[in-house]
Amino acid sequence: MHHRSIDRTLALLVLMIAAAPTVAADRPLWEFGLGATGLVLPDYRGSDESHGYLFPLPYFVYRGDVLRADRRGLRTELFESDRAELNMSLNASLPVRSASNEARRGMPNLYPALEFGPSLKVSLARSADRRHRLELHVPMRAAFAIDGLRIESIGWVLSPGISLQTEPRVLPGWLLSASVGSMFASNRYHDYYYRVAPTFATASRPAYDASAGYSGSQLILYAGKRFPSFFAFGFARYDSLAGASFEDSPLVRSRNYVTAGIGIAWMIAESSERARSDD
Repeated sequence: MHHRSIDRTLALLVLMIAAAPTVAADRPLWEFGLGATGLVLPDYRGSDESHGYLFPLPYFVYRGDVLRADRRGLRTELFESDRAELNMSLNASLPVRSASNEARRGMPNLYPALEFGPSLKVSLARSADRRHRLELHVPMRAAFAIDGLRIESIGWVLSPGISLQTEPRVLPGWLLSASVGSMFASNRYHDYYYRVAPTFATASRPAYDASAGYSGSQLILYAGKRFPSFFAFGFARYDSLAGASFEDSPLVRSRNYVTAGIGIAWMIAESSERARSDD
């Protein structure tokens, strides 16, 4: 998402805290825990204003045959083979108060948003023990802004990327990953975040209409370890809007920035029932 995104931050933490070995094994059908995470985030992609946040961090893993919630997020598996999976996935985002952001001051607030749609994962290469994996991820989601009971469609997002995950033997228990990808979105999606209607134009913020197309790229680095009773992790994300179709919007005041966060979660309970898993 384009503002304090769960897709790129909070939901990413679900991926991070479930940093279990990649080798297939019998694990609890479900696990539950609680923790906290500290983040430094821009108000939205392209904002030159950032803030620190401390969030409670619920931890939940479910390893069902159809519905799964694990380090790859919440998903329903529609198709799975040895090399490819087709899932249904969800993402969401936090609101942004325009009164708190200089570039958007006087403009409407950005409401919480929900994204959902299919996500294709293709295994490009992996070691025999699955400790090292190279994967292609292609999620395409419809996006909706939510204002109380009012739900408004704000277009779609396509975010193809490649990720490398490794569990090095020299660092027992640690999961390391690096992913790089690009974003593409519809005209309506870009307009929701970067359009300046004539009504809200000022001398320093001219009217602007965004177009569909390229939305920028990012690099995400992550390290996490599962201990007997808790998880610890950290991540850093470099985001670039260079060449984005909305790069000239007056709401874009920073084309390159870094987001980072750390967190910890303690396991509270787990099921006695076991499930086969490679998460």
